[in-house]
Parts: sequence; structure tokens; C-alpha cells
Amino acid sequence: MKRISLLIVVLLLLAVLFAQSGLKKNSISGTVFGENGKLVPKAKIEAYLDNQRVEQTKTDLKGWFMFLNLEQGSYRIDVTAKGYEPYYVELELGEGAPEVLSIQLTPTPRKVKPQIAPKPPKEKTPHKRDSQTATAIGNATYETVDGRAAYSAGYASGMGGYVSLDESYPPFNTEDYSSINQNIYHSPLTEPLSTFSIDVDTATYSNVRRMLNNSELPPPNMIRIEEMVNYFDYDYPKPKDERPFSVYTELGVCPWNNDHQIVHIGLQGKTLDMSTAVPSNLVFLIDVSGSMEAENKLGLVQRSLNLLVDNMRAEDRIAIVVYASSTGLVLPSTPGSEKATIKEAINRLTAGGSTAGGAGIQLAYQTAEGNLIKEGNNRVILCTDGDFNIGPSSDAAMEELIVGERNKGIFLTVLGYGMGNYKDNKMETLADKGNGNYAYIDTILEAQKVLVNEMSSTLYTIAKDVKIQAEFNPAHVRGYRLIGYENRLLRTEDFKDDKKDAGELGAGHTVTVLYEIIPITSQEKVAELDSLKYQQIKIPEGAKASPEIMTIKLRYKLPDSDTSVPMETPVYNKVLDIKETSDRFRFSASVVGYGMMLQGSEFKGKLDWKMVRELANGSIGEDKYGYRKEFLTLIEKAALLQK
Repeated sequence: MKRISLLIVVLLLLAVLFAQSGLKKNSISGTVFGENGKLVPKAKIEAYLDNQRVEQTKTDLKGWFMFLNLEQGSYRIDVTAKGYEPYYVELELGEGAPEVLSIQLTPTPRKVKPQIAPKPPKEKTPHKRDSQTATAIGNATYETVDGRAAYSAGYASGMGGYVSLDESYPPFNTEDYSSINQNIYHSPLTEPLSTFSIDVDTATYSNVRRMLNNSELPPPNMIRIEEMVNYFDYDYPKPKDERPFSVYTELGVCPWNNDHQIVHIGLQGKTLDMSTAVPSNLVFLIDVSGSMEAENKLGLVQRSLNLLVDNMRAEDRIAIVVYASSTGLVLPSTPGSEKATIKEAINRLTAGGSTAGGAGIQLAYQTAEGNLIKEGNNRVILCTDGDFNIGPSSDAAMEELIVGERNKGIFLTVLGYGMGNYKDNKMETLADKGNGNYAYIDTILEAQKVLVNEMSSTLYTIAKDVKIQAEFNPAHVRGYRLIGYENRLLRTEDFKDDKKDAGELGAGHTVTVLYEIIPITSQEKVAELDSLKYQQIKIPEGAKASPEIMTIKLRYKLPDSDTSVPMETPVYNKVLDIKETSDRFRFSASVVGYGMMLQGSEFKGKLDWKMVRELANGSIGEDKYGYRKEFLTLIEKAALLQK
């Protein structure tokens, strides 16, 4: 009898162990930042699963924490630290990529004792001012007065309130974004052509992720939908001829308005075997000004570039230029085999001073030109928060400076870092005008994506000045709307103008474009021009007989050429039901829906978070690095924050 009882106990224990081993585990980690982006060590971090505390820890000296082997479920992470307001974030921990948080704490307001104002002195002694520290915030001003920080009274435009000389108030967020005016519907009878430049930037997606992970909804006017869609790879068919990219098309029912259609267009760049790629001449241009003095800025820059250095070959070369109050060459052009030397130069950098961005860019290009590799890959990699305030700092001046350099065969990659004073508008301008690309690095995992997993597409250009012009058949289309690319629109005549700059395509890059179509069978009204006095708008019989809904025209230049090459691809009027469409179609539609929900778009129709979630869930497909599964968690966070 005892043997039977013992056997039962053993079997029960084994059953429990097997059940526990079957549980799917994941992790939550993150970094805690305080005032001015400084790390917060010894912050208390508590993890609650379904309102029951399951783990607790403290941040290390670098403000970092991690919980391993957590069960999946609904978590609340509580953060408390001396001198800061309590903070919590709620999240769903599921399969796929680990949760990585970037937590910004708010300082506890200091109590100010009431004081009786003394009688004013007979003669006023003027405050000593450090003119180097004055920085405009809206129409308010931050400056150093008698050795202490102060804010002048005034309204910080777009920052949500007034600023005050009272030191008990923390600094306002001064991040800067260019407004987006969403594209509207056009009639092909009056505007048959839609012309724009491609865009391979991805900064909006990771910047939005940073905000959602900090339990903040992004400002609607910062959402560039094309950068969210192009964050993902869609595995389009590879080019089969000598052209640098292939073109893929698909036409299906629009998920958020079944009376409309979606035209999905994809470009797939040729992949590159890095072992046989031409050598690279890289110049790291690193902002080491005072605004970069934070672990999620210069600290993350250093860790990011070290990842890239690890993947450099002996034939590649790296130089390092830094800029703050002054500009200097920290490391002359050095072979990629001398990794220890390059890393030591990166890791010893410290931040301080103001920002002479213009001088830094000039020296970086001079260094790149002085070490130019003919028929090689010559590129400046700029790492900054975009806060230029000394030297040529206006968008126009910076644009003029870079345009003068890009024709020498030296391209530009812009990597953005940080929060609080981030200047997205300047970063995008620099990348657009420098024949380059732009990414925002919010975590070391994003650095791994941009600089390691996608190194060839980030660093090697296979086609430049790539333009798209879509011509719509008015016999089949009543109206059309380009989704995204608002700041990439071109005039019709720019399409064949080889002097007109456009976007660059990297090796292995994919570019995805979606148009929302109102079919000719719809009775929906589309704005048209008034009737003309001297001519009639008439649909030709050939257009009526054509099975084509539109034609996609493209022009591109090879990296070493100044003459564009034309391409043309028709799209046939064969509309697939949403269930018949590919994973590419449905997943890109879910990302567009995600962007429109964050924008509060007037064109979202019956779209809601449930539809966005279902479209994404049903089209994950192959997800090598877990980027699409991570997207599912961002949908949940955005939906919760918008409730």
C-alpha cells in the first residue's frame, strides 16, 4: 500500500513538472530615465500578473532591469524611485519578441517655502547670463541665471501648457515634428497622374514604439504611415533580370471600406553577398554635445556602433568625427580589422558643450572625400538627437550644405537617438537631401536590426533617385488616394527631370505603396474641377476596353549614373476578396490601419482596433526576427491608451 501511495505522489510531481515545462515563457526588461535623460539607479521595479506581485528587483547603475522566465499574461510594472513620481505601465506579455521598456520618470516637484518679498534695492544689480545656454522653447526661453536654471514665462507651443520661472517645474518636452497633411482623393479625369519619390526611412515606427512603451500616445501629426509600412520586409519576388529591383502588384477589397479597393505595390531590391561587396569608406559623425549626455543617447550610440564595427571587414575603413562646441577628428580612417582601436575611440567619448552641427557635417564629408574609395561604398553615418543650435542650423542652411556634397558619391545615413528634445524634422531633412536613409534607434535591439540584420540595405545603395508615377484609367477608377508619402510628393514634370532628387533604394530593401481606390461603379462623389470652356474631358474608347485599372511608371538611376532608366508595369482590374489576398496585402493593410488609428484619420471608415488586430493576426507569415509579433503587442498598447 505504501508503495502505491509513493508511486501516486511521484506521478503527481512529474505531472506538475511536465505542466510547468509546457508553460510558454518570455521576459520584460527596460531602462529607467529621470530628469534630462539621466539614468536612475536603484529604482524599485515590481511586476504584477493579474494584480498579484510575481517579481521585484532594482535597476542597476545603468538604470537597467530585467525579469526572466515570466508567464504570458497581463502585467503591470510599477516603478518607484527617490525624488520621482510613482510610475506604472500595463502590457500584454505574449509570444515572440521580449518586451523592452523605456521608462521616463517625472521629478517630484520641490516644495517652495513662501517668502515675504524684500524691499527692492535702490540700484538693481543685473543677473549674470551665460549666453551659450539660452535655448528657445516655443516663445519661452531657458537660460542660466546666476548659475541656476530658469525658464522665462511664456507658452511652450504644442507642449501642453505654460512654463514658469518657478524651479519646481520640470522642463517641457521640446521634440519637434513636421506636420502631416493627409492625402485626399483625386479624380483621374482631372488629375490622372500621381507622382512621388520612394521612401525607405523607418524612423516613425520605432519612435512610436518608444512612446507607446512609455505609456504615451504619439502626436497624430508625427505619423508618417509609409515609414511604418516600410519597417517590415514583405519578401517580394526577387529581380530576375539586370534591373536592381522587381515590381509586385496586387488588387483587393479594402478592409475598412468594402466599397473601395486597395492597390498594393511592392519594390524588392536585389540582395547583396556581403563577403563579395565592394569595400566601405565610412565616417561616423557623432554628436557629443551636452544634449547627448544620457544613456539612451550617447551611451546607446556607442553600443550601436560597436555592433557595426564587429561586422566590418579588413578592406573596410572607418573614421570618427565628433562635434559639440567645436569639431574634431577623433580617429583617422582606420582599417576594419583594427576593431579594438576603433571601439576604444568610440567608447572613450563623453558629452558636453553646445552643438556645432554644420561644422561637424563639413568635416565628416571632407574626411570621407579624403579617403574616397572609387567604385566603393562611401558614406557618412550621423548619430544625433538633431538638436543643432550653433553654426548653420536652419533646415535651409543644412539642406544647402548637404546637397553640395551628395553629388560626389558620398551618401548619408542618419540615426536618431533620445527623447525630450528630439528634432525629427531636421533628421528627416538631412537624410532626404543627403541621398540617404533615416532610422530611429530606441533600443539596442533596433540597432541590431538596422546595423546588423539589415546592414546591406542600410549601407549599400543599389538605385538612387527612384520615382514612381501612377496613371489611373478613368474608365475603371472614380477616385484614388495615395496612403502616406505626403512629404515625398512630386510635380508631374519632376518625373522625367533627372535633376530632381528622389529616394534611394538599398540592397535587399523593400518599398511598399498602397493606394485606396473608389471604383467607377461607386456613386460616391469625388472633387473635380469645374467644367472647362474650351475643351471637353472625355474617356477614350480604348480606355473603356482596357482591362488595366492603372499603369505604374518608375524611373531610377544606378548609383554611379546621372541618367534615369524607365520602367513600366500595368495593374489589371482583377479584384480579390480580402480572404483571397496574400499575407503581404493583409499585413500591410493592418500597418496602414494602425497608422490611421493613431492619426485619427478621416479616411478610416469602419476601421477599429479589433480590425487592425485581426488583419495582423491572420497574416504574420514567416517572422524570422519576431518583428511582426512585436507589432501585435504595440497594437494592444495603442488600443489601451486610446480607450
